[in-house]
Amino acid sequence: MALNSNIKFLRKKKGLTQEMAAQALTISRSKLAGYELNINPPLDTLVSIASFFGISLDILVKEDLSSYSEYKLRELLETDQFLRGRKLRILATTVDDQGRELIEVVSQKVKASYLAGFSDPEFISELPRFALPFLPMDKKHRVFQVDGDSMLPIPDGAWIVCEYVDDWLAIKDGERFVIVTEQDGVTFKIAYNRINSDQKLLLCSANPIYPPFEVDIEQVREVWRYRLAMS
Repeated sequence: MALNSNIKFLRKKKGLTQEMAAQALTISRSKLAGYELNINPPLDTLVSIASFFGISLDILVKEDLSSYSEYKLRELLETDQFLRGRKLRILATTVDDQGRELIEVVSQKVKASYLAGFSDPEFISELPRFALPFLPMDKKHRVFQVDGDSMLPIPDGAWIVCEYVDDWLAIKDGERFVIVTEQDGVTFKIAYNRINSDQKLLLCSANPIYPPFEVDIEQVREVWRYRLAMS
């Protein structure tokens, strides 16, 4: 396991002293020194370290980062930060006259053009929109209209309220999501996260007559977690 050497390697890569890194992580310098030698940090501290360096836990623990070429290391860190939403990802939205975010409605009719316009503020501003007071105000929501019978018992034409997912590594197996991809446009499916192992998502239908399929994470443009359905 390369955890201890990776912590030291990434700290030096950032040009930080142990004191500077320890302060950023809100731990003592002596604890950080121990983690860099042979002491494994507790889980909550390990999560903080991975988040601080912008890298997944899996890679931080298992991979020997010092053996990576400069190009591969840069590619790894930039990809991981993009998946977690730390790099610029534009989400166009609308607000009411008091500055509160509204819920835009994506009907079957506009699904075909959503892929081209999802990041265009003008396109988003032309969508129907409303507010639901019982939804969390600190989350962004959007309504999509279901197309087809692949996600029964949610029927064709139903409206589903979804929550924006910024960190794609947080996609949980077996949950339902609206996935917007370059190849398939707006798709409502059950997702299985294969990002760490294969850089893919496995998308399945609730209706067994439709076969599952994979999408490359590079093809993904937006992810929305299903919250509730309205017929």
